[in-house]
This record gives sequence, C-alpha cells and structure tokens, in this order.
Amino acid sequence: MGIYLLATQHWEPASIGAVMSISGIAGVLAQTPAGLLVDAVRQKRLLIIIAAGLIAIACPMMVLIPKFSTVVTGQVLIGIAATVFPPAIAAITLGMVGYRNLDRRMGRNESFNHTGNVLAAALAGLFGHFIGREWIFYLVAAMAVGSAIASLRIREQDIDHELARGAVVAEKSEAFKTTPHQSGFLMLWRDRRLLIFSISVILFHFANAAMLPLVGQYLAVGKATGASLYMSACIIVAQLVMIPVASLSGRLAGSWGHKTIFLIAFFVLPIRGVLYTLSNNPYFLVSIQILDGIGAGIFGVVSVIIVAELTKGTGRFNFVQGAIATAIGIGASLSNLMTGFIVQQAGYKTGFLTLAGIAAIAFLVFSLAMPETRPKREKA
Repeated sequence: MGIYLLATQHWEPASIGAVMSISGIAGVLAQTPAGLLVDAVRQKRLLIIIAAGLIAIACPMMVLIPKFSTVVTGQVLIGIAATVFPPAIAAITLGMVGYRNLDRRMGRNESFNHTGNVLAAALAGLFGHFIGREWIFYLVAAMAVGSAIASLRIREQDIDHELARGAVVAEKSEAFKTTPHQSGFLMLWRDRRLLIFSISVILFHFANAAMLPLVGQYLAVGKATGASLYMSACIIVAQLVMIPVASLSGRLAGSWGHKTIFLIAFFVLPIRGVLYTLSNNPYFLVSIQILDGIGAGIFGVVSVIIVAELTKGTGRFNFVQGAIATAIGIGASLSNLMTGFIVQQAGYKTGFLTLAGIAAIAFLVFSLAMPETRPKREKA
C-alpha cells in the first residue's frame, strides 16, 4: 500500500503514514471485540466469509477511488477484517479436532498459512513488476474470495461450537459428558498462569516487533539501492523457515511439552538481537532471519495451544486470544517508538542490544514463572 500510494499515486509521505497508522489502530482496537464475537456466535464460517468479503471490496475500492477518505475507509475495513481470521480459524479448528489433536492440526494450519504468505508475496511481486502495482490489490481480492469459498467447504455439522469456544473441558463422548460453562471476565485474569503467559508474550513482542523494521533501516544505511531487495529476502527467508518449524512444533508439543517448545522461541530472540550487532553485511543479516522463522513458527502454533489449555472450560477461548493480541499490538507499537528514539540517540547496535535485553527478560519470566500446560494424559 505504501509503495503504491507513493510511487503510483504520488501521495505525500505524511498522508501515507497517517493511512497506515489508522489501519494499524483499527486492527488493534478490533482484536478483543473480534474474539468476543467469535465466542458468541455459532456462525463462525459466516464470519470468515464476511471478513473475506470486506477485503474483497476494500482492495479494488482503494485502487478505483484513490482518495484519502476512500483509502482510509478501505484500510480500516481491512484492519478490522484481519482480526476475525485468527480466532475464527482457531475456534473452528478446536471445534472440529478437539484438545487432543489441536497441537498437530494447528501445526498444519500454520504451515499452510506461511506457505500462503510466501506464494502471495511471490505472486504480488510478479503482478506488480510485470502487470502493474494496482493488480496486487485485485490479486488479494481474488484470494479473499477463494478463502470464503474454502470456508464453505467446511461442514457445519463437523464443528462442536461449545468446544470451539472452550466452554467444555473435553470432547463430548459417552464416557465423558460436560455442561457448557462460561466464566466471567474477571475470573479469567485471576488465573496466575494466564497473567504470566500474557506478560511473557507481551515482552516477547515488545522485543520482536521492532527488530525487522530496524534491520530494514540498517540495510539502507549508506546504500543507494538494494535495501528493498534485501528486506524482501529477509521476509521470504523467515517465512520459508516457518513452514517446517510450524509443522514440527505441532507434532512435538504433545511429547516434549508446550513450555519446552515455546521456550525455544523465547531463547532464539535475544540471540538474534545480539547477532544483528556483529556485522552489517546484507547476506549475514538476511541469514539471521532463520532465527526469526524459528521463533515465529513456534509462536504461531504453541501460543494458541497454550491459550486453549488455559481457557479450557471457561467459554472464553477466543476472547482471551483477542485480548492478548490487543496487548501485543500496543506493545509492538510502543516497541517501534522506543527503539526509534534509542537509535537516534545511541545508534543501531544499542537499539538491537536493548531489544535483546528485553527478550532475555521475557525468556526468564516465562522459564521461571510459567508452569507446563500440557495435560498429563498426553505425555508419551
């Protein structure tokens, strides 16, 4: 969007920044309500279709009517719609496969997710280069329609909607019957494990959010060309690594334990921050993105599994996902703001080391205070 508005529509940088910021704010504000909505309604497939429809409408609209008001409206719609997909897909997954198979299924979900990211980035690059930048927006609209069609292929009778919102403690069976339950909001946050987990992941993202943008700036220092190419390579390398890591995380979470797998993501983050200070060689910096792929690949899978266990029987599975995502979004924004000031005053290396220090604190908090969440029955 930023490149299209600057290079094709010749917008001023300030206007572009305002548009992008509004989209981000809309997304952060919509996270928690989206989680509540997914918990509240049984028509979860319909939510995905509506969200996909908003994206399919907003993308062409911004190209056909590139006015400030229209682009802002489109970005807000996309920001809101994007908050529906993660909780809705996680809820449908839990409602279809149950707690026992959630780890493996989430691993597969995230592998497909990252594969889609790589393919979308490649196609967007080809469309933008050979046909025109505006065709990237039509491509995204077509993909949104495709996701809506795919969601219709899920059979409604295959989804246990009480299980999908965590309202029961186990899958329904003749041997184990439960009555759906929904906890009050304050009761949730009295759970010490949930508070520790929330603090840990907020610290994780506070450290992680600013690293890649900082790498992009670091790559551009003293280089007239090539920075955007290296930045694209950083993103693609990380996404490619996430594909097998996500799948492997889902397979190992049940046997190794949720905490053990998640700690790997926390462990590689401070290492990544320190490594960025050792050289500004573009190939070296791009190669470090392998660690980003490991951390993000694990996080996307295991965080959902842990939240599912922590909210089991509360009926607030998706609300908690949304609330944590909101806090993460705020923390990520503050991370970029703080790091910008640090880099301006003390340089890039100090910025990376500061983020590495915060990541180390996150690792210590999670490793020392967070208990294992894997049910005993799943131990192998």
